[in-house]
Amino acid sequence: MEKVRIGIVGCGKISGIYFKNCGSFAALEVAACADLNVDRARASAEEYGIPKACSVQELLADPQIDLVINLTIPAAHAEVCLQALEAGKHVYVEKPLAVTREEGKRILDTARSKGLLVGSAPDTFLGGGIQTCIKLIRDGWIGTPVAASAFMIGRGHEHWHPDPEFYYAPGGGPMFDMGPYYLTALVAMLGPMQRVTGSAKISYPERTITSQPKFGQTIQVQTPTHVAGVIDFHGGAIGTIITSFDAFGGSQLPRIEIYGSQGTLSVPDPNTFGGPVLLRRADAKEFSEIPLTHGYTDNSRGLGVLDMAYAIRGGRKNRANGELAYHVLEAMHGFHDASAEGKHYTMQSSCDTPEPMPSGLVKGVLD
Repeated sequence: MEKVRIGIVGCGKISGIYFKNCGSFAALEVAACADLNVDRARASAEEYGIPKACSVQELLADPQIDLVINLTIPAAHAEVCLQALEAGKHVYVEKPLAVTREEGKRILDTARSKGLLVGSAPDTFLGGGIQTCIKLIRDGWIGTPVAASAFMIGRGHEHWHPDPEFYYAPGGGPMFDMGPYYLTALVAMLGPMQRVTGSAKISYPERTITSQPKFGQTIQVQTPTHVAGVIDFHGGAIGTIITSFDAFGGSQLPRIEIYGSQGTLSVPDPNTFGGPVLLRRADAKEFSEIPLTHGYTDNSRGLGVLDMAYAIRGGRKNRANGELAYHVLEAMHGFHDASAEGKHYTMQSSCDTPEPMPSGLVKGVLD
């Protein structure tokens, strides 16, 4: 297959794993990188052997670039995605797809009008852990899915991240930062959502940064930091989700569980690609670990880009696609809206349940 030439915009903390993994996939070629700080782009190019470091506008104007990976902060996601699409390039963006639903719709509409693909993180659901769970559900190991629970609680990014401010601005918070991992995994396993409701609050209006280099600076919190939601899936299952930056004592609750008429499935951390996958059937006394049926179990961020490259060359739909990302974006806003307005939020969008990945334990099943 002819290689898909990649340009990466945004050379911050998350970019390293994209440079590493996309540079290792035979179907991809990382041809250029850009950042508002061109020196940072040059440093990344030198570290990862990228032939070209340049400004964002120069990268977008490069006719050799087929696909732009957008790793900017959430507030810039829509602007950079739209600029890339207007330049005739496919785009893959870090989560969330955009900050607002209106921006998300513009991205999808622009891509559709130009015949281009949109992809979005997270792509962790394409890894061996959650793909094994999808296979178990589809093969009937837990019977009919009845309910699901998802849980993520932590102390917040100001304790470790070098630039944590945007996590407490609109488009941030635990739901928009971590919710995409959980909601995308749930949709991949159970199908699209029909309606949501929930409660959300800002527990601490001001945060003090204890990480370097901004130790001691304060952040004014502008988005809910504890969100508890309920989901009605089109398929009939009811889900609950908690995302929080407000707890300091840790937790022993599982990340995700799926409850069925014939058993319970304990799903691995959706922020990772591997296991363990645990299953307890109705007639079993305890959970048993299930061997993984699919590959890509290490940190494979960029796998969604690889799948997108094959979709571009093969004329098919990519799995971590824009419609899925928009559906998740709408649901996240829906939780906030439901809390503010005291009612259920009916989803206006839907999406196809992503096709399972090819089975097999060899990492290179796609590449």
